[in-house]
Amino acid sequence: MFLLAFKLILAPLLIALATLIGRRWGHGVSGWIAALPLTSAPVSFIFAIQYGTPFAAQAAIGTLAGIISVSAFCFVYCRLARWHHWLVCIVFAVIAFFSMTALLNSFALTLVPIYAIVLLVLSLTLRFIPKPKTDLEKIPAPKWDLYARMLTAAIFILLITYAAEGLGPQLSGLVTPFPIFATILAVFAHEQRGASAAILALRGILTGLFAFATFFLVIGATLANLPIAVTYLLAAIVAIGVNVFTLRFVRG
Repeated sequence: MFLLAFKLILAPLLIALATLIGRRWGHGVSGWIAALPLTSAPVSFIFAIQYGTPFAAQAAIGTLAGIISVSAFCFVYCRLARWHHWLVCIVFAVIAFFSMTALLNSFALTLVPIYAIVLLVLSLTLRFIPKPKTDLEKIPAPKWDLYARMLTAAIFILLITYAAEGLGPQLSGLVTPFPIFATILAVFAHEQRGASAAILALRGILTGLFAFATFFLVIGATLANLPIAVTYLLAAIVAIGVNVFTLRFVRG
């Protein structure tokens, strides 16, 4: 009962908080906030409690590698956004995510090399996606937007955690970073304010993923040796420190 309540309450509340903060400071900061492991961290914590720390530690390596798939998603969406409807962009971006996930799942993944590759991929993706306009007029989000995001978070966590045993730790980890909130942010921004708003949000997400990657580096490196609560607290502190550092690039 505790785990069910955790799944249904924590991630939606975190997403609601991130959404409200993002609305105050714009699409770039919204994307940066959304890149925090707001669903992946609760999923990983549930893995540790429900399936044991070895499962969660291996899944953390998969989740870290999954950032490469998220980068492919963002790159494809941004490259298409200026010339195509958001529906075309999202279809090809999702195909890119799952194609990269299938490729990564064919390898035996190890923690430190994957972390180094992720940092390189994020840097290159930020370098080669289009630069958006930043002088965008603010448009109020629809009233149902926040509740839709919270509901989506709850559904996603339920699906991933219940499917994990069948998928195994590596594939579960690879699928966990599926950019559900990047999808929501990009589509809403694109529909309401155009391609530049969508690109700005996705650039914020890519910048925030440096902290996401560091969070799961700490989880993968320490979960086998430290108590579960200490591991996740330490990972959160380190990730917040990285995210504070990267915020200046988003605001700039």
